[in-house]
Amino acid sequence: MFAIGEEEEKELYDYQKGAIDQIFERIHNKPHNYHLLYQLPTGGGKTVIFSEIVRRYIQETQKKVVVLTHRIELSKQTSKMLEEFKVKNKIINSKVKELPDQDEYMCFVAMVETLKNRLNEKKLEIDDVGLVIIDEAHYNSFRKLLSFFKNSFILGVTATPLSSNIKLPMKDNYNELVIGEAIKTLIEKGFLAKAETFTYDVGLSALKVGINGDYTVKSSEALYSNFEMQEKLLYAYEEKAKRTKTLIFNNGINTSWYVYEMFREAGYPVRHLDNTHSNKERKEILKWFKNTPDAILSSVSILTTGFDEPSVETIILNRATRSLTLYFQMIGRGSRVLPNKNKFKVIDLGNNVARFGLWSEPVDWHHIFRYPDFYLENIKDDEEIESNFVYEMPQKIREMFGKTEDVTFDIEDVYDESIKKGLRSKTVLEKSLKQHTQMCVENSEDAYDARMLAMELKDDIESRIKRYSYCISKSTKNYRDWLAEDYFRKLRMNIVKKYQ
Repeated sequence: MFAIGEEEEKELYDYQKGAIDQIFERIHNKPHNYHLLYQLPTGGGKTVIFSEIVRRYIQETQKKVVVLTHRIELSKQTSKMLEEFKVKNKIINSKVKELPDQDEYMCFVAMVETLKNRLNEKKLEIDDVGLVIIDEAHYNSFRKLLSFFKNSFILGVTATPLSSNIKLPMKDNYNELVIGEAIKTLIEKGFLAKAETFTYDVGLSALKVGINGDYTVKSSEALYSNFEMQEKLLYAYEEKAKRTKTLIFNNGINTSWYVYEMFREAGYPVRHLDNTHSNKERKEILKWFKNTPDAILSSVSILTTGFDEPSVETIILNRATRSLTLYFQMIGRGSRVLPNKNKFKVIDLGNNVARFGLWSEPVDWHHIFRYPDFYLENIKDDEEIESNFVYEMPQKIREMFGKTEDVTFDIEDVYDESIKKGLRSKTVLEKSLKQHTQMCVENSEDAYDARMLAMELKDDIESRIKRYSYCISKSTKNYRDWLAEDYFRKLRMNIVKKYQ
């Protein structure tokens, strides 16, 4: 009655077989109610691994298995994969109110809230459930179900063993963490695509951190919806990713709509997707994205899990995040390999690479699992990141100042030199102003042209002011804003004086 199907096995890679053996070693030798957490990067095949575990576990023990997911798409994908492994299973979703046929199944796939309701209603018989598998285990919604399965072996699987709630660390729910193959190794073996990463410095001082430890949607919308940031996004796309299939992640629906409008007006094939779209609309948009070679899809976090489109060539992080999990999930959407695709592009417009490191860099997951507080407390803050920004004049602007041999200016060097000579610290800004004035004048025909050219130096001026404020240890935003306004006013005055 409980046949799992033919003995023909789905092909597994060596690292997947190794992981399965490691997990079964714990199942065989640890207490029956042991809690084990397994980590494997997005794209490494976690669902394949635990589907084979389900098949083999049922075959060996004749005990039932429950697989928990947190989204309906993941439930369907998991059920389909289990079927491929010849595991007959039943999805327990909100439509399933009664379970008269549960004796016919050895495996159930369920969403957390639905299963909790059915268990409270005593609709599901769980005495013979020997194994519970928790997909995307870093989400905390699963904790409420653990009390129902006190006598079952719990296997959590995740790409990032760091709890989504800093007050509920994963080490409190799991006895042990087993680490899978690293991203770098999976790239070297050809299982994941290599990321080419491009970063653009972004001032994030306007962002606020919410109670969940990440930047608030409200403050993100204010920053990323403004014209300057929209322009930076379009510039980055056209410089690094033009005519590639591109997925853009935003932190806010309004921002995503602005992004959509901007790309549409620029003549690019673009769609917008967020969680207010119906299932029918979502399917239609994703089908369009799949079938349109140079499509751009602007989204709002909805595609971080349960979404797999291998043809994505560019990921744009048009947002900042303090969530390591979200960072890996977003970039992971572009990491699938195809016969004609072994690399993809990542454009970072949120200083995320400076905060977390490159996506493929090694991560000490054991340390993060054991000491999450230490890790979270030591994430680089925005001020530290921004203090290391080095302004590079974009090629387009550099060409406007073609008659100037050197447009660079080392604020720190000039500051140190001025202090050694006993000069006032503002001597630095005076020397900087002199250089900027000369640049505008020697590349213009008249005072009007020179003043218009000065407008192109806005980012350079802001960068110099910021570095100067770090030198004098006085870097409040209001003070920097005042300095920048004063600097620009003096620059325009200097230009007029030069022509008079």
